[in-house]
Amino acid sequence: MNTDQLKDFKKSPESYWLSSTQPLKYPTLDEDIEVDVLIIGGGLAGITCAYQLLDQGLILAILEGNTVLGGVTAHTTAKITSQHGLIYDKVKTTMGGDLAQQYADANQWAIREIKRISDEHEIECDYVTEPAFIYTQEEKQLQKIEKEVNAARDLGIKASFVDSIPFNIPIKGAVRFDDQARFHPLKFGLGMTKHIAEQGVQIFENSRAIDIEENDCYVVTTSQGKRVTAKKVIIATHYPFYNKHGMYFARIYTERAYALAIKAKEKFPGGMYINADDPARSIRNQETQDGEIILVIGDHHKTGQGMSMIKHYEALVDFANTLFTVQDIPYRWSTQDCMTIDGLPYVGNYTSSTPNLYVATGFQKWGITNSIVSSVILKDLIVHGKSPWQDVYNPSRKTIVASAKNFIVENINVAEQLLDGKLSQLPKNINLEPGDAGVFRIDGKRIGAYRDRQGNLHLVNTTCTHMGCELNWNSAEESWDCPCHGSRFTYEGKVITGPAVKPLRASDDVNTIEKLFTEDY
Repeated sequence: MNTDQLKDFKKSPESYWLSSTQPLKYPTLDEDIEVDVLIIGGGLAGITCAYQLLDQGLILAILEGNTVLGGVTAHTTAKITSQHGLIYDKVKTTMGGDLAQQYADANQWAIREIKRISDEHEIECDYVTEPAFIYTQEEKQLQKIEKEVNAARDLGIKASFVDSIPFNIPIKGAVRFDDQARFHPLKFGLGMTKHIAEQGVQIFENSRAIDIEENDCYVVTTSQGKRVTAKKVIIATHYPFYNKHGMYFARIYTERAYALAIKAKEKFPGGMYINADDPARSIRNQETQDGEIILVIGDHHKTGQGMSMIKHYEALVDFANTLFTVQDIPYRWSTQDCMTIDGLPYVGNYTSSTPNLYVATGFQKWGITNSIVSSVILKDLIVHGKSPWQDVYNPSRKTIVASAKNFIVENINVAEQLLDGKLSQLPKNINLEPGDAGVFRIDGKRIGAYRDRQGNLHLVNTTCTHMGCELNWNSAEESWDCPCHGSRFTYEGKVITGPAVKPLRASDDVNTIEKLFTEDY
C-alpha cells in the first residue's frame, strides 16, 4: 500500500486486544446488596484488587459502568515494565532515595507477580520477557539518560547504557532495562476475572456508580437507582468519579495517545522502545494468529484539545514508514491516561480523613504494573492498616507541594478551556455531511450535532455533565471529549469515560459555580 492508501481509514478504530478475545458477560445490579468491600471499576486495577482480597474472608463486589476490562485496559500498549519514562533520577532528586526505592521495588515486584498469577492459574496471556529501552535523539537529553541509568542501577534494576538500537534511528543514547515483559492484557485480565467470579466475587456490568453517601457505612447508588452498602469502598474508575473533599479534578489531567497495529515486510528485532523526546513514539510487537503485528504508539495531547484528531493517526503512519515497509494497518485505536502533577500515581486512602474509602488513579502511561501494585497496597491497607510502599503512592503525600507549579499551570489550562468554550462564536444553521459534526447555537443554547453515515442527526448539549466545561468533537473516535477533565461521551450522549456519570441531553444545562459550592460533582 502507498501512504495515501494507508491513511485512508475506512474502518472505525478497533483495539486488537478486544478483537482477539471474547468478553465475559455479567448481569446489571438489579437489587440492593450489602458487602464488606465494594470495588468501583472493573478494569485491571479493580479486578486485581478483588483477586488480592480473595483469601481474607470478605464479601466482595465489583461495579462496572460499562463492560469489565473494556476501557483503558483494552486500549493499553501492554508493556509490563518498571521503566516509566525517566522517573527514577527525578524521584530520587525531588523526593529522596527511600521513596524512589519504594517505587522501584513495587514495580519490579509487579512484573514478577503477573508472571506468578499467569503461571499459577494457567492463564495463556502471551507473556514474553523482553528488554525495554528509552532512547533520545537530542543531545540535551543525553545527560538525563545517563543519570537515569545510574539511578536505576542504584535501586537494584538491571539497567545499562547503550548507544544504538536496531532501527534506522540515529540516537544519542538509550537506557536499557533487562527482564521486563509484554503480554496480551485481556487474555490475562479475563482469566483473572473468571477466577475471582468462581471464588464468589459478585461482578455487575452496566452498573455505573453515580453517588456515594457517607454514614456508618458507605452507600453507593448506581445509575439504575440500586444501592450497595459497604464497610469499605475502593474507587478504581481510572479518573475518580467522586470528587468531594479530595479535589482530584484539580490534581489530575488527562491525555490521549494513539496506536497503530501494522503489518510490515520486515520482522521486528525484539525489545520494547520509547523515546524521551517530543513527539512521543513507542514501538513493540505482538504475535497473533495471523502473524506478527507491530504496535506504533504516540502523538499524545490533552483530551479534547489539539488539532484534528485523525491527524495523529496520520503522523504515526508517517513515522512507521520511516522504520518499516508497511503493508497493512489492520487495527488502530486510542487510549486515555490520567496524569498527576508530580508524575506518580495516587493510591491509598482517598483523603487522610477517610479511613475506609480508597482510591487508585493517576497511573500516567504505566497502568499495567501500577494496577498490580495498587492491588497489593490497598489489600495491605485494608487488612493490615499499612503497606511498605504506601508513602510514595500516598494521595496525600506532602511532596505534592513541590509540584505546585504544575498544579497552577494545569488548572490555568482548565480555566482557559472552560472560558474558551463559553465565549466562542457559533454558527446557527446546521449543515453537515454524513460523518461530520459541529457545535451550533439553537434557541440560545450550544448544541452539538453529528450526522451519522445513514444521514440521521444526533443532538446533544455540549456542556460536560461533570463540571460544565464545553466539549469538543473528536473526529478520530467520533466522540464528544471534555478538554478540562477528560470525560468522553458517544455522539448519542452516553458516558464513555468519566469522571462524568450523567449522560448528555439536548435540554440539560450545567451550572459550574453551583457545583463547586455544593460539591455536586
